[in-house]
Amino acid sequence: MKILWITNIMLPPICKAMQMPVPAVGGWMYSSLKRLAAGSKHEFAVATVYSGNDFIRQEVNGITWYNLPLRGKSYISYNTHLESYWKTVKEEFKPDVVHIHGSEYPHGLAYVNACGSSGVVVSIQGIISRYARYYAAGIDSTSVKKCLTFRDIVKCDNLLKGQKSFEKRGQDEIRLLQSVGHIIGRTDWDKAHAWAINPDAQYHYCGETLRDSFYNHKWSYDKCEPHTIFVSQASYPIKGLHKLLEAMPLVLREYPDTKIYVAGDDPTAKPWWRITGYGKYLLHLINKLGLRPHITFTGMLSEEDMCSAYLRANLFVCPSAIENSPNSLGEAQIMGVPCIASYVGGIPGMMNGYERGGMYRFEEVEMLAKLICDFFSRSEYTGSGGGEIAHRRHEPIENAVRTIEIYRKIVG
Repeated sequence: MKILWITNIMLPPICKAMQMPVPAVGGWMYSSLKRLAAGSKHEFAVATVYSGNDFIRQEVNGITWYNLPLRGKSYISYNTHLESYWKTVKEEFKPDVVHIHGSEYPHGLAYVNACGSSGVVVSIQGIISRYARYYAAGIDSTSVKKCLTFRDIVKCDNLLKGQKSFEKRGQDEIRLLQSVGHIIGRTDWDKAHAWAINPDAQYHYCGETLRDSFYNHKWSYDKCEPHTIFVSQASYPIKGLHKLLEAMPLVLREYPDTKIYVAGDDPTAKPWWRITGYGKYLLHLINKLGLRPHITFTGMLSEEDMCSAYLRANLFVCPSAIENSPNSLGEAQIMGVPCIASYVGGIPGMMNGYERGGMYRFEEVEMLAKLICDFFSRSEYTGSGGGEIAHRRHEPIENAVRTIEIYRKIVG
């Protein structure tokens, strides 16, 4: 088979070939591709969009890479210029299967509009049209107005505008999912929404393969830093950091030395002309609750640094307002890290059977605080704690075999 992947980001080999920075996100896709392509009789190509002006085709590591230029247009708006490029890709590579990774961006829809839906499958990452419902993540309109910043005014972008953007992008997402005959998912939540959007599409279950490093380490309480919490990102309200901050006064009452480590850049440390409304809201909470000595933003972390951060933490918390199946939670689980997660989206299925885990309703910061304190009170952890369930879910070879089975069903 000839298999064309359409991705939302440039993967490491083509980034290095073009001397461009490797994205800090999406590494799991390259891990999956390596498994599929290693010793395979199938031929792979990977295509994505980039902020350039030239159509680029390169052969790297036995894979054909296509970079389609946005020519100054936005990633998040439908770009009719891409349609002619997609026709060129299809005519040149002649794929049997086209695997669109994620429905959140409209360049996948541009392929279907230009080339048709024959042989196309969309794998769901998140469902942005559904995420839009939860974008504000419990932040009331009064707080949104108070946190309006110079940057928000100049860019015409605030929390409410962000929600509207999700809703608009969600319209293209729905059109894409309604136009294809095959959808890949991995949770009861995405299966229900795939059915609601397109009842005629065939739904295929397939777990996700995670980045290589996380399969090779085991968490141990003896090696962690007690009373520390790790959060994998906090770039916008859906990720729920503000709710964790609201829970902290109760945690600090019991454990005054508690620290939170947040992966990524500090949204509260931007100069006044660049800080976002959400960054200003986080800053307000940190100052109001006296949390500055207790929170550290780590900056962008490499795969190895992320692995170390999980192992160093006493506890991983996923406080999101909505998620499908966060890879960060899977990474923590396969290493046996104690995990607390909000009961939203597809998370309950991931937490089922994980003994070192606890769940709470997103809005219930008191429950979150109590769970954190309960885990901090423990120092004895025996066995895998349910990590073998996560290993089965993210087993690289089985996921590769399952993916090829899906491709074969699509081509009949």
